[in-house]
Amino acid sequence: MGTLGRTAVPLALAAGLLAGCGASVRASDVTESGRASSGAARSGGTVGAAGSGCTLPVTFDTARGWRAEAVEGPAGAASDAPGGDLAESLLRQGPVTLVCEIDAKPAGAIGFLRVSTGKPGRADAGAVLRAFVAAQAHTGGARYRTFTSGGLAGVRVDYVSTSGLSAESKRESALAVVTPDGPVVLHLGGLDSEEHDEMLPAFELARRTLRTA
Repeated sequence: MGTLGRTAVPLALAAGLLAGCGASVRASDVTESGRASSGAARSGGTVGAAGSGCTLPVTFDTARGWRAEAVEGPAGAASDAPGGDLAESLLRQGPVTLVCEIDAKPAGAIGFLRVSTGKPGRADAGAVLRAFVAAQAHTGGARYRTFTSGGLAGVRVDYVSTSGLSAESKRESALAVVTPDGPVVLHLGGLDSEEHDEMLPAFELARRTLRTA
């Protein structure tokens, strides 16, 4: 699949994130991890290493049935292509840019675990994650907490976002770590809060198995 084909869905999603109004879900509605999900996701493989679907600064396990695919941006040979700057801006959220999507549809859910990376710098994981959330329009109820995995110190957030089209709020989760090759953000979104909660064990599996590549 070519660049335009791979980026069509993320671009539509990013455009949707720019619409909306203030979140209506209270901070107290966002509880600790695993709030509406039970059990643990079974590993279906590892992503991040060369040949795994997405080459990343980190590796982690993906849930059984989820499919990883690299997101090709407009950089490189097509950097001067018409619309290239717009496409790149839509793939970017705060200090990081979308590079990989892990699709839950083959496993029966509607949503993605998305991986974004950034350039090396001095920002810590907390600063990166807060900038990532701040760059998404119409969010609220954010709760941050730290974690460690595979020698990496990270920060995780659970929050809510609101769509301007439906004025409905949904839960989302994200985490950030900083590697020698730059920051990495994993973001879990879904069609609605029910889908998010159904996919949350896959997010927890990725967090628990996160390692430097």
